[in-house]
Amino acid sequence: MDRIIGIDYGRRRTGLAVSDPLGIFASALDTIDSTKLIDYLKNYAIGERILRFVVGYPVNMDGKPSEAQADVDQFLKTLAKAFPEVPVTLEDERFTSVLAHQVMIDGGMKASQRKDKRSVDKISAAIILQSYLDRTSGSSASFDPALVPDSLSRNKTKRRK
Repeated sequence: MDRIIGIDYGRRRTGLAVSDPLGIFASALDTIDSTKLIDYLKNYAIGERILRFVVGYPVNMDGKPSEAQADVDQFLKTLAKAFPEVPVTLEDERFTSVLAHQVMIDGGMKASQRKDKRSVDKISAAIILQSYLDRTSGSSASFDPALVPDSLSRNKTKRRK
C-alpha cells in the first residue's frame, strides 16, 4: 500500500511516523538509532510503497537556521541517494516536542513514561506528518461512500422479523 513517511531526524535518534493508505491520518511508527535509519527505511519499503518523505526541518523562532539544521541537511543528502525516486518535503518542526509532550499528557501517559525520549521522537514525527497531511489535503479530499463497508453503512437496510 502507498504510504507517506514522517521523519523527526536527530543526531542520535530519529522518530518515524506513517500515513494511512489514504493519506489522511498520521500514526507514530518507531524510533530508530539514526545510524540505522536508511537500512530501516529500505526494509520498510520492501512491504510498503513510500510515496513521499516529510522531514521535520529545524528553524529558530526568528526563521534563521538552527544548530541542528546542518545534521538534517546531511541526512537529506543521504536520503536522496538511498531513495532518489521518492520526493522529500520539509516541514517546520518548531514546537513539535512541546506538542508531543502535551499529546502524551492528554493521552494519560504517566510521568515516568513521558520521560522516554523515544516516545517523544515518534510522536513528534506523527505531528510533523499530520501537519503536512492537513495542509495538503485541502478541499481536494473527497469522501467516497462506496468505500464504506456495508457493515458500517447507515444505508444498510435492516430486516424486521
